[in-house]
Amino acid sequence: MNRAGALVALCACAATTGCMMVGPDYRRPSMDLPAAFEESKAAEGALISAQWWKLYADARLDELIAAALERNSDVKLAIARIEEADANLREVGAAFLPEIDLGAVGSRQKVSKTQAVPLFSGFPSIRNDIRLALSTSFEIDFWGRLRRGLEAARALEVSSRYAKDVVSLSLAGLTAQAYFSLLSLDAQISLTRSTLKSRDEALELVRRRAAGGIASDLELNQAQSARADASLQLRELQRQRALTEHQLGILTGRLDIKMAEGDLLALPVPPLPPAGLPSSLLERRPDIAQAEQQLIAANAQIGVARATMFPTVSLTGFAGVQSRSLAQLLSSDSVIWGPGFGLTVPIFDWGRFAARTDAAVARDHQLVASYQKSIETAFHEVADALSTSRESAESEEDLQTRAEASRNALRLAQLRYEAGYSAFLEVLDAQRTVNDAELAIVRNRQVRLSSSVDLMKALGGGWTP
Repeated sequence: MNRAGALVALCACAATTGCMMVGPDYRRPSMDLPAAFEESKAAEGALISAQWWKLYADARLDELIAAALERNSDVKLAIARIEEADANLREVGAAFLPEIDLGAVGSRQKVSKTQAVPLFSGFPSIRNDIRLALSTSFEIDFWGRLRRGLEAARALEVSSRYAKDVVSLSLAGLTAQAYFSLLSLDAQISLTRSTLKSRDEALELVRRRAAGGIASDLELNQAQSARADASLQLRELQRQRALTEHQLGILTGRLDIKMAEGDLLALPVPPLPPAGLPSSLLERRPDIAQAEQQLIAANAQIGVARATMFPTVSLTGFAGVQSRSLAQLLSSDSVIWGPGFGLTVPIFDWGRFAARTDAAVARDHQLVASYQKSIETAFHEVADALSTSRESAESEEDLQTRAEASRNALRLAQLRYEAGYSAFLEVLDAQRTVNDAELAIVRNRQVRLSSSVDLMKALGGGWTP
């Protein structure tokens, strides 16, 4: 049994020797990137935590995102993939240690006495054979095949964790976007109800004037059409709200969710990132980190493929006891052992191993392109979000001025119509202008809040000075 321990120690020693590693070592691809984002204009010192959604100071939003991150099926799937990658990593790591198996065999055999070669005198024709032994088989990693495999498995395990972060960040963003859309629809529904009420009042006025012979049937039909338009607009907004509520139910895993009406304009808008935001900040994005880990794994797989073209050296051995009876099994004369050595050299493979290496190199090239594209996409998303945030913020003042002016115009148009100085068509035009202007304010605020969410996602969930 001491020899068995020595054999295991020899295998472990061989595993830790300084053997070479074939295949390229990983180097991050270089890219010509801008040093900063020109659109960033906020003051220095801004700090956004990983829980960026708390900046909106809305308890319902916090609750929705917490439910989504806990109950959404995509998050559960990502967690299961992490567990699978972790198990694969442990399996690959176990290849560096010799596998030791315990084998036990017991047999009883009757030998013919009339065989061509007669039995020796006194040799029994019925034999027992009892064998108990430990055996091992171990590949010496001369060319780094196992180490490259471990490198690839480790990178894929880390990649799966970044993939979960990608899902969590995307899910939090989608939940926030859906919630803001719901609040926007609530505000638009409230405004449309007010519009419908004012058009009901206008229709009643035209009816009284028509009954008195002051208004024409044309004006009455125009008032009825305007009222019907507002009613249809309200129904469409209510339909969109129901669909958005259903979407929130799917995102949060609460299919029976019911959301009370909220106030979109009461939500604060988070600040823009600091001026001159360094481009290196994009390294915090989990999708870029995931793409790089996949690239590291593909690079290591080139070494795995190349190592198959070299000889494979393995050590084998066994140690145990063997006897024809249980009584003698533990005696010193029953001890058996035997070390072994194996060498496999590929001679004619008809280009199979070279083709595997070429395929691994091609996959690496594909992932290099994917990694570069993920960085380009990240810069594009950040730039777009910054531009949208800036433009929507600058538009709010003009939209407020437009809405105030349109309300004054409607008041004057109603006075002119009641005094008989203008046709009812002038009132209808003023009503439509007020409706459009008030809805535009709500939709612009939704765009501004949504672009802030897009910016959080584009920056990997926040930023530091």
